[in-house]
Amino acid sequence: MKSTYAYISNAWKKPLRMVIRERLIVWRKQGAVLRVERPLRLDRARSLGYKAKQGFIIVRVRVKRGGKKRQKLKAGRKSTKYKLKKTIKKNYQWIAEERANRNYCNLEVLGSYWVGEDGMYRWFEVILVDPQNASIRSDKNINWICSGKHVGRVFRGLTAAGKRSRGILLRKGKGAEKLRPSLSAHGNRGK
Repeated sequence: MKSTYAYISNAWKKPLRMVIRERLIVWRKQGAVLRVERPLRLDRARSLGYKAKQGFIIVRVRVKRGGKKRQKLKAGRKSTKYKLKKTIKKNYQWIAEERANRNYCNLEVLGSYWVGEDGMYRWFEVILVDPQNASIRSDKNINWICSGKHVGRVFRGLTAAGKRSRGILLRKGKGAEKLRPSLSAHGNRGK
């Protein structure tokens, strides 16, 4: 017998187009960072550690898709700097997590997941945890986030999306020789 979460995850594998389209029309008119009452993908939120109790907050973040443009240079030597295209070495999910944490700076990012996209934007739901909350401090499954070494973890690339974007330690064994200790360290090897 399947659990409720299995049915929810199967429904998200092929979501109904009309339902998604109606949702996105509403989301486009709302703010870029918006606190929501409950998670849209309950199965995914629970797998990341979300619980429906005090101290947990869900925020929906909108990130613009496509290439990024540099600001036009006003003065200075332009020969090497005059490139219009800006390459961001981060994935959209990591950018969304950082934006959520900037708006809610007293909270810590636990994780995030995709909820929708159109031609211009991509939306993610970010799970934030309040490390000062008594119910979080007393919960043995989540109180690890209250220690000092997890302060600002999203800005140091310690969330799952950040680690994926940094390309570290997610692959093991044959084919992952250049990833350790890091990509930049491998580039400096032998110099």
